[in-house]
Amino acid sequence: MKLLLPILLAIGYGLLMYRLSVWRTKRQLDANSTELADPILNQLTRQMAGALDLPRIRVFIYEIEPVNGLAAPDGRIFITRGFYQKYRNGEVTADELASVIAHELGHVALGHSRRRMIDFSGQNALRMVLMMIVGRFIPFIGIWIANILTSLVAARMSRSDEYEADAYATALLIKSGIGAGPQKSLFTKLERLTKTNAGAVPAWLLSHPKAQERIAAIETLERKWGQALRGA
Repeated sequence: MKLLLPILLAIGYGLLMYRLSVWRTKRQLDANSTELADPILNQLTRQMAGALDLPRIRVFIYEIEPVNGLAAPDGRIFITRGFYQKYRNGEVTADELASVIAHELGHVALGHSRRRMIDFSGQNALRMVLMMIVGRFIPFIGIWIANILTSLVAARMSRSDEYEADAYATALLIKSGIGAGPQKSLFTKLERLTKTNAGAVPAWLLSHPKAQERIAAIETLERKWGQALRGA
């Protein structure tokens, strides 16, 4: 029982963190967002809604400066004010921003947004268990090792989700008549737009794949689907 108690406590902690994270995220988004009212972007979301046989796709502006898009656990899609401002300034096209919306729709459709919240709680629980176990055998640096192992597991899962959401977005953009071109062109701008230096970090340490790898994956899908259509 003594061996099981830390694990049971960690699981309980993970469940509590999940509930707290969902509540806190929803509260923050509700308090700091407004529905998108841009006529050009709304036309593009209508095209995507038609391709998905949906009456409409609601998109919200989240009032923070970092350039990002996100899918909430309740299925809502958000574009940050910073990202929208890049579009207003002409640094990002409407089609490119539509590709972000399509990508976030992929996270929702594939269950990533809800699972990520659960994963976050599970990662905290896993971190606690590893700290308890590794710390017994390797004092002082056990906490450091536990944090590294947990971060590597989380990064690997996140990169897999990004590739899946990219593929969903590519299919949706092609079906809705927007095409995958804006999706690829946006990836060439992301590092500059987000002011990161991702290229200097090993890909396996990143929560998102490198831009060139994502573009290559999209082009592989385009060739594969093109061959399938020609063979039909």
